[in-house]
Amino acid sequence: MIYIKTFYLTDAGRVRTHNEDSVTILKNKSDEYLLMVADGMGGHRKGEVASSIALTHLGKRFTDSASIGTKLDAVNWLNDNVNEINKEILEYTVAHEDSIGMGTTLVVAILTNDFLIFGNIGDSSGYVLKAGKLHKVTKDHTLVNLLVQAGNLTEEEAKFHPKKNVLMRALGATEKAELDIFDIVDSSIEGIMLCSDGVTSLLADDQIERILLDEELTIEEKVHKIITKCNARGGNDNISVAYLDMERGKK
Repeated sequence: MIYIKTFYLTDAGRVRTHNEDSVTILKNKSDEYLLMVADGMGGHRKGEVASSIALTHLGKRFTDSASIGTKLDAVNWLNDNVNEINKEILEYTVAHEDSIGMGTTLVVAILTNDFLIFGNIGDSSGYVLKAGKLHKVTKDHTLVNLLVQAGNLTEEEAKFHPKKNVLMRALGATEKAELDIFDIVDSSIEGIMLCSDGVTSLLADDQIERILLDEELTIEEKVHKIITKCNARGGNDNISVAYLDMERGKK
């Protein structure tokens, strides 16, 4: 028997005056789960509106459905809705001149009894926990990540590159949204975590891993501790975490 616990939280951090992130975890009528983190961009150009549009749209579609269907249905559902969201953000900017240039990242995970898939656009991250190790699933759509993949930058150089925050993909940036889909075929996953880059820019994967593996902490305490550590290291961005814990054989 698998018992699922979830918790999510967002924090403005210590530098930003407002929070442009949106985060949630939802369950539909078929006990299927949707985890989402969106990191709005644009500052005074209403990045928080873009991230809210993304989560509100996807969340309503998900909770209104009896089931997400098959894995292929879920992939098509994600792609269709992400393109609808992209169009909605672009239409909003046309109607509101002060929001021109706003956009958002989006990382999602859909968990059912039959499959686990991730979707990603931008540089918010999706992870799975397995056998005591945290594994990053998604790939960041950033300029420096492209340079790393091309062999023009090392991973270490990328961490301190002056353009490390330049995004190559985001919702609201172009007429068509390009979502990456990741299919997790391993059934022994112990946890799923999504976060904004306010976490990954300040904590290494092994530091996050140690917190998630601390058996003395509740799921709520683990998420709070990740955010507290990010703020202790400067909290220079909004910080969002969504975590789903899959406990086998115990309540």
